[in-house]
Amino acid sequence: MLRTAPPRRQFLQAAAALGAAAIAPPLPAADAKAAKKISPSAQAALIVVDVQNCFVDGGTLPVKGGADVVPVINALAPKFQNVVVTQDWHTPGHTSFASAHSGTKPFDSVKLNYGNQVLWPDHCVQGTDDAALHKDLKLPTAQLIIRKGYNKGVDSYSAFQEADRKTVTGLAGYLKARGIKTVYVTGLATDFCVAWTALDARAAGFNVYVIEDATRAIDLNGSLDKAWKQMQAKGVKRIQSADLA
Repeated sequence: MLRTAPPRRQFLQAAAALGAAAIAPPLPAADAKAAKKISPSAQAALIVVDVQNCFVDGGTLPVKGGADVVPVINALAPKFQNVVVTQDWHTPGHTSFASAHSGTKPFDSVKLNYGNQVLWPDHCVQGTDDAALHKDLKLPTAQLIIRKGYNKGVDSYSAFQEADRKTVTGLAGYLKARGIKTVYVTGLATDFCVAWTALDARAAGFNVYVIEDATRAIDLNGSLDKAWKQMQAKGVKRIQSADLA
């Protein structure tokens, strides 16, 4: 006996029971991505960490591909009403320099009174061209430059707090006084100054995004993977520049 097709009403009732997904095609990938675009509000700030001559090719502590972040950051900046820049700003003979510790070389580690310290080549010495912001960085609307690492006896990766974990830079208070609730972190290097800035921003109560393609890493002994795991464990969101509207 031949079976006839079920009446249209029965078909629609069955489809409804299964849910709209049973008959509706999925959104195209492009539409799904567009729905996730982020538009930074007036309560958001872009933090540009240490995009300086010392951290790009030709500098004293170059990060591979460091200069590649410059055009990405330049394109991002107009999306923000609030922009903050940081500079590594060390004294000559700074305690983070290998040259300040006899018998050591760059990238060794030593124990200082505030904890473990990676030793670096002399870099970003105050007032030198090496410490200057990259010449192609275009941030005409930046309202504040935070200089860090100027205390000779303690390093300072984070834009918020020095490595002794006690001395603050004042950035958290500044941002909160202006009503900033969310920060987007970019710059150099992902696994050191960017990560420390992001983690301290979370600890200070901010929502935090790290824009991955606007950063580059040193990746010293697996430090990049470790940094991302630490950031994600604390609720730092990992995005790309294309995710911003």
